[in-house]
Amino acid sequence: MAPKSSSYRTSATPITMFAHLLFLAIIILLLVWLLHFREGLSFTSHNKLKLFNLHPFFMVIGFILISGEAIMAYKTVRGERRRHKATHMILHLIALASAIVGLYAVFKFHHDLHIPDLYSLHSWFGISAVSLFFLQWIFGFFTYWWPARSSTRRADFAPWHVLLGLVIFSMAILTAITGLIEKFTFLGLRKNQEALIINFTALLLFLFGACVAITVLLPRSY
Repeated sequence: MAPKSSSYRTSATPITMFAHLLFLAIIILLLVWLLHFREGLSFTSHNKLKLFNLHPFFMVIGFILISGEAIMAYKTVRGERRRHKATHMILHLIALASAIVGLYAVFKFHHDLHIPDLYSLHSWFGISAVSLFFLQWIFGFFTYWWPARSSTRRADFAPWHVLLGLVIFSMAILTAITGLIEKFTFLGLRKNQEALIINFTALLLFLFGACVAITVLLPRSY
């Protein structure tokens, strides 16, 4: 007798657990880089590099990692679907707020040092990702949380909402990786500890993004 097709279905749980481990590893690497190699974090220090460091801190930890957890909330949060939706929305709102703070930090850094804004591919991707993220959040709030639309209309929008969300999340990952490469180039790094930390951070971000995307395709285990 042929095995049932359900026996080939893999639960999302192992992937989400691996994503959580990547989440922690990325935070550790980023903090080691910013606090040990790049002099720390501050909005008010006379050392403007500390102001700039807030940009990767908020964009990676707040924007990318938290939004990744928001996407996985439908597979990781136990309870009814309304709880999934609330967690998804709140985490994305935190991610959006973090992105705004991260952008403020880098624009203030550029302003204080008289550096032109939005001159690199990294910055173009970043502004595009945050702008689309904001529009996606507004659309999701009024479509899936605000009780004005019918369940049929919400169901019709769902595939496009998921697809666009993954595209925006992929843009955010790409933005972070190009930003790390850009910083690597500006610093003129060679094969040393700081260079390895930057490279491993970029690699783990890629793996985290892949895990988040895969969890969307896999079923829950409960």
